[in-house]
Amino acid sequence: MPEQKDEKIAERNIPGMMNRGQRFAEVQHAENAAAALRRIAIYFAKEKVMVSCMLAVVIFGTLCGVYAPSLQSKAIDIIAKTKTGNLVMTLILMTSIYLLYSGGQLLQGLISAKLSQRIVKRMREELFDKLMDLPIRYLDTHSHGDVMSRMTNDIENISTTVSQSLPSLFSGVLTIIGTVSIMLLLCWQLALLSFLTVILTVIATKVLSKRVRKFSRRRQMLMGQLNGTVEEMVSGYRTVVAYNHQDITTEEFCRTSDSLTKAGIRTDIFSGVMGPVMNCIGNIGFVIIAAFGGYFSVNGLISVGVISAFIVYAKQFSRPINELAQVYGQLQTAIAGAERVFMVLDEENEDKSGEALKKTEKAEVTFKDVQFAYEPNQRILKDFTLTVPSGKKVALVGATGSGKTTVVNLLMRFYDIDSGEIFLNDQNIQNISRDNLRKNIAIVLQDTVLFSDTIWNNLKYGNADAKAAQIEEAAKMSRCKEMIELLPQGYDTVLTGSGENISQGQRQLLAIARAFVADPQILILDEATSNVDTRTEKAIQDAMHMVMQNRTSIVIAHRLSTIRDADIIVVMDKGRIVESGDHDTLLSQKGKYYDLYMTQYAGIAT
Repeated sequence: MPEQKDEKIAERNIPGMMNRGQRFAEVQHAENAAAALRRIAIYFAKEKVMVSCMLAVVIFGTLCGVYAPSLQSKAIDIIAKTKTGNLVMTLILMTSIYLLYSGGQLLQGLISAKLSQRIVKRMREELFDKLMDLPIRYLDTHSHGDVMSRMTNDIENISTTVSQSLPSLFSGVLTIIGTVSIMLLLCWQLALLSFLTVILTVIATKVLSKRVRKFSRRRQMLMGQLNGTVEEMVSGYRTVVAYNHQDITTEEFCRTSDSLTKAGIRTDIFSGVMGPVMNCIGNIGFVIIAAFGGYFSVNGLISVGVISAFIVYAKQFSRPINELAQVYGQLQTAIAGAERVFMVLDEENEDKSGEALKKTEKAEVTFKDVQFAYEPNQRILKDFTLTVPSGKKVALVGATGSGKTTVVNLLMRFYDIDSGEIFLNDQNIQNISRDNLRKNIAIVLQDTVLFSDTIWNNLKYGNADAKAAQIEEAAKMSRCKEMIELLPQGYDTVLTGSGENISQGQRQLLAIARAFVADPQILILDEATSNVDTRTEKAIQDAMHMVMQNRTSIVIAHRLSTIRDADIIVVMDKGRIVESGDHDTLLSQKGKYYDLYMTQYAGIAT
């Protein structure tokens, strides 16, 4: 009872960890295994030569393994003088067969490893290409961890199964068939008696495997909890120390660790017992063969060499049965993983079709009666109508959830509108290809995204054809040129961990510089200066003012001081425009914008 209490406490103390551990440990089962297997077979069909070679090697190796004990039997009978023959040649042949068998096993491993990597490479590349073509909605509505798990864990399970489990499955089945056939031919009576141990093997495997799976699942679940505790403690160590939770955190860790230890001991006990039990059953089989074989030999039914061969065959027969039980679980997990991969591959690609954007110096954006909802019956934009004049700066303000970022998502065609129209100049953006549309728009998000590459390549990300002078000018205008030059390798400095080796403010400056390098017709800034200090913010605003000249700009801002110079300020509330005008006009109206501004001016968060 105390032990169960500790285990329940350990589970309760770390919410969300139990499911993670269970998913890691349990054998997964596909919903439609037959369909998944047919899809997997297509990948094997593209590697016909290697599959044929592997099957040939497996068959050859199995035949060698089945034939060798009969030569051993013949050699013993020649020594016992119950048979005639050339002992030396028999021994040489037996040695050659065993060497060929060992060589076949080695070659089988090499071919299966190469086959698995080639299949997995093709599957991984197809999945990654698919991820690049998926619509934003898919990635917004699916756990990023789950998507990554399909790319890593699921494909790795497939790789392991192809390289290890499939050869074991083929050779195991062939070994059982060949061994049973030879044993029946040599002495069917002794063969049937030997098969009695198979029943014991199946029963013992079923009982012990059930116990091992039970405690293994629990151990993996608790391991997930323990890892989660350590991860949270390390990442949130300042918070733990600040609130003096060191002792409480240690107690939680120790409780989970104690439960993990108990589950681990039980798992290891039952796993360790399986080997001796199988050996015991095998020894029982040897006793049966020795006793009844000796009786049959005395009565002239079989020779001593046949008894020797039966001992080898009995061991050879029981081994693949145990392997097949293990392979079955691996196959189920691999098929389930393949099904999860195929689910992504079967998703619809983002529609890239459409006409090109007409080349013109102006870039006027018009929203007409736009309606949009991320989820049915939860409308975000309602009858949204707005014109962003070419070359003007329009700011969108409003409370969180008012629909500001949704406007940008629709303009970029990350999502398509439910009804209404959006025009860029005189072209409906629904008719413009997404790639062509996005080439003419640069966006700087509040959550800065940089890549683990050099600063130079990060700045060129939006314009691969940018010249050195253009990049340096963009860095200068965004006030990050001096910062870059102070780094050890300057523009060749590699950003590690997506920019973790520089400050958040510096990352924001680089993101703004990247947008400048892109030199777009339309510039979108979503709280682009939120992570820089006031002095740097003022410098960036001055630079952005120059860049925005004669360029259509849409700015989303919570700090209203940053958009006072906007040509048009649009105040949004619950998906609708409630006010619009310049800063002074909106203040004089003393409406929603006035309330937001005065509240913020008073230092109260909005």
